Amino acid sequence: MPVERAEVTVTTPDGKMSAFLCKPAVSDRLPAVLLLMEGFGLTGHIRDVAVRIAEEGYLVMTPNLYYREGNDTVFGYDRVEAAMATMYRLDFGEPIERDLKAAIAFLKARPDVDPERIGVTGFCLGGGLTFLAACRFSSDITAAAPFYGMVLDEWLDAAKDITVPMMLFFGGRDPFIGRDRIEQIETRLQTLGKAYTLKLYPEANHGFFCHERESYHPVAATDAWQELTCFFRSNLQE
Repeated sequence: MPVERAEVTVTTPDGKMSAFLCKPAVSDRLPAVLLLMEGFGLTGHIRDVAVRIAEEGYLVMTPNLYYREGNDTVFGYDRVEAAMATMYRLDFGEPIERDLKAAIAFLKARPDVDPERIGVTGFCLGGGLTFLAACRFSSDITAAAPFYGMVLDEWLDAAKDITVPMMLFFGGRDPFIGRDRIEQIETRLQTLGKAYTLKLYPEANHGFFCHERESYHPVAATDAWQELTCFFRSNLQE
């Protein structure tokens, strides 16, 4: 399916947030996916993932969440310290919530988007923020699928407000998100009676989905892609 690509700008209360947008070359109103970037920024890999999702029949937008930092906000996978320093300068309180709210509102306002069918997914930093989006904006989205996202304690507390189905992906050898934390997340969702599926790949590390990283795990990545596309298809297209 041919995919159209464009650079767009999302207006937030804190300034202009650039974003990459892609969509199938069709005239129908489409379900949309908000794709949230890794800690390495709006990389070529994340743009490629956006195109792959668009090829499945979605309008996809992935914003540059580092827009407050200026222009030098994309890091090679060998620049871990620089990427993490930039990530930790983000304010994970109201400012990032305003960014997510603005991005969702941008999608819902587009005439080529069905505002009742919006999914959210993301990797690493974006995985955690996908969880946050489910907590804060369940009334505005339809489904959420975080990949190896670090979930803050306050977000785990806020999980009571999640009303959308979730699919969560983790690696069993992730040095940043241990098995104990994954069990805490699952126990919390179970206790609250939330609709979720959690996929744990025992041999996979953090970043297992990205073929440009040393931690790439092709078996886990292939299965996760199949699970993600099935999850979105059942929640956004059927």
